[in-house]
Amino acid sequence: MKHNKYKDDQRRQFLSWLAASPLLALGSSQDLLAQEKIDPRELLRNYSEHLDPMMLSPKIPFELISSPQEAINVFDFEPVAFKRVPLAHFAYMATGIDDEVTLRANRSAFQKFPLRPRRMRDVSHVDTSITLFGSKWKSPIMIAPTGGNKAYDPEGEVAVARAARAGGYLNVLSAAGASTIEEVVAARQGEVWFSLYATSSTEVAKQVVRRVERVGVPVLEITVDRNGGRNQETFFRLKKMDSRTCSNCHVHGFGSAHERPIYDGIDMTGINMSSSNMTWDFIQKMRDVTKMKIVLKGILTEEDASLCLKYGVDGIHVSNHGGRSEDGGRGAIECLPEVAKVAKGKVPILFDSGVRRGSDVFKAMALGANAVCIGRPYLWGLGAFGQPGVERVMEILQTEFKSTMQQMGAPNIAAIQSSMVFKGA
Repeated sequence: MKHNKYKDDQRRQFLSWLAASPLLALGSSQDLLAQEKIDPRELLRNYSEHLDPMMLSPKIPFELISSPQEAINVFDFEPVAFKRVPLAHFAYMATGIDDEVTLRANRSAFQKFPLRPRRMRDVSHVDTSITLFGSKWKSPIMIAPTGGNKAYDPEGEVAVARAARAGGYLNVLSAAGASTIEEVVAARQGEVWFSLYATSSTEVAKQVVRRVERVGVPVLEITVDRNGGRNQETFFRLKKMDSRTCSNCHVHGFGSAHERPIYDGIDMTGINMSSSNMTWDFIQKMRDVTKMKIVLKGILTEEDASLCLKYGVDGIHVSNHGGRSEDGGRGAIECLPEVAKVAKGKVPILFDSGVRRGSDVFKAMALGANAVCIGRPYLWGLGAFGQPGVERVMEILQTEFKSTMQQMGAPNIAAIQSSMVFKGA
């Protein structure tokens, strides 16, 4: 067989990225380095040039935390989750799409908004509580909807719901969840929101919405940014390195409707899981079915924010799906100000994508968000230690957020002002 130097170089490049990443800097990665004769200094250059410079998780196996309480920041959970979660499952969670420009921008864009602290203010007592649609919460930090949580821990979304209950956080179940809405509501023993993937069929969406409303869900988030195909390159590459046979578990194909219990009992023949046919009149169709509040998730422009108000939505969720839907290149935090310019004070604004620190939460609040959702970090906690891992991730973020409020001179949420963020960077 003719030797293919290009493919060898491509493989070495990928392994360099793989081993440089704090996701994979474990014993197996050290073996890969030795086999491929890769200079660790090259990896450090790759790391510093291409990854978040604030990511300070352990780089060698004996530094990995062995319990949630050992964690110093949320990044400490990521390499532990990588070690414990099946590779293809971890890759599905970690991936962006295409060049992953948006995935990286979601982190790096936070650095464009330095903070402007105010001094000589009494912050000896800090109140982080908020009210959303009449319900009071101890923190604006929410648990975002993410799919297939049983891929990271056997209890999946039920473990997440219990963690939300233990910490007093609001959580949102995804239609792509691996647990039923009934199980999650029972585990949470309190308010749970639901995030709808409408599919290509309005009738399917109606059946799902009716089921969700029957169990007492007060808020329906409609995901509007999954309307086309996506090239999940990191997932596809790492999936090839997973030695397991996927069909042993994913009988119908990974991510199919058959893997999502919310569609149980619904005829999904010929149904496309994306919602590329969705238009603004879909909101009225849902209004005709439910009395739940309706929030649109995936809004990134002032034009669409204006249309949200025109069509009477109850809330706007600024999100680029964590860089998993399109690779347009803007970090979600860069999109928040233009949405807030239109919608702030008229409807609640939620935010997610790239949040890793309590200071990130503060910046989002200062730029117009009423609440901030956490995605991948709690999945790291779930994959690393199950429910206790999720609890600790949320605890760390809440502690950091409260500390940031004190450092910024904000004793309560109302005191977080847009002037506390420098927008000229």
